[in-house]
Amino acid sequence: MIFIDLDNKLPTDADLPAAVRWAKADWDAWIAKSEMLVKELAKLDAAGKVAERNQLIDKHSKHWGKLRPWLLALSGGKCWFTEARDVGSYLDVEHFRPKKAARNNRGPERDGYWWLAFDYTNFRIAGTVPNRNKGVWFPLRHGSPCSTYAKRCEGDEEPQLLDPTNAHDVTLLAFDEEGKAVPAPGLQRWEYVRVKRTVERLKLTEHQALAEERRKVWQTTAKLLDKYQRALARVRTSAAALNEVKTTAREITSLTKPEAEFSAVAKWCIRFSNQPALQRLIA
Repeated sequence: MIFIDLDNKLPTDADLPAAVRWAKADWDAWIAKSEMLVKELAKLDAAGKVAERNQLIDKHSKHWGKLRPWLLALSGGKCWFTEARDVGSYLDVEHFRPKKAARNNRGPERDGYWWLAFDYTNFRIAGTVPNRNKGVWFPLRHGSPCSTYAKRCEGDEEPQLLDPTNAHDVTLLAFDEEGKAVPAPGLQRWEYVRVKRTVERLKLTEHQALAEERRKVWQTTAKLLDKYQRALARVRTSAAALNEVKTTAREITSLTKPEAEFSAVAKWCIRFSNQPALQRLIA
């Protein structure tokens, strides 16, 4: 999982590839339609027509689907939760807060966050494994406020699910040499619980193919780190070693770039090395 800056990279951003960049007028029109749809949903909800409300959400699923190329561009074509490109499966536009119903760890389902069904800040790109297993699961911390349309307070909620658009959440999830997703060192209890529940629910470790690909990235990174350190030790007496340091450093940093698959794994491999010279590669 890496941080996705959803707030500061709108579809109109000049830095985006031309193929996914939107004209401001088109983006304004998309926002206007979203607002219109929410008003229609609110009328149906006020009338107690929940089934019709949910049908309207489904009817306009293509509206959020239009943003898929932009959302994919933000992560270099990767799932926001696993960092896998999943070339053999479809990366979906997933709603972080479920749109029609939400479920805690225990107990009955509660109403969903239907007013966020067309809110782009609620969209995430998710691969088949995490999306299928997440479903409507969205438990909150015991005692947390729970947002409703009448009394919105999403910013005050304390969800268990880690959010790739939250820079702090991303720091809580680490990886080990076996490719397992694990809590980062030194977490408080609630943070630890959040990581464990997220990993379990989204199958971030249980899905063996993911763990295996992460393990390969860790091994590749570890070998390069060893090569880099050995070359550093010879720099003062060997011009060839200096060139090897530059080349190897370039290879290592390429593994940690946001667009690289499983880049967070490479970064944690470097962090766990506890070598100051290596930490500078990801500073």
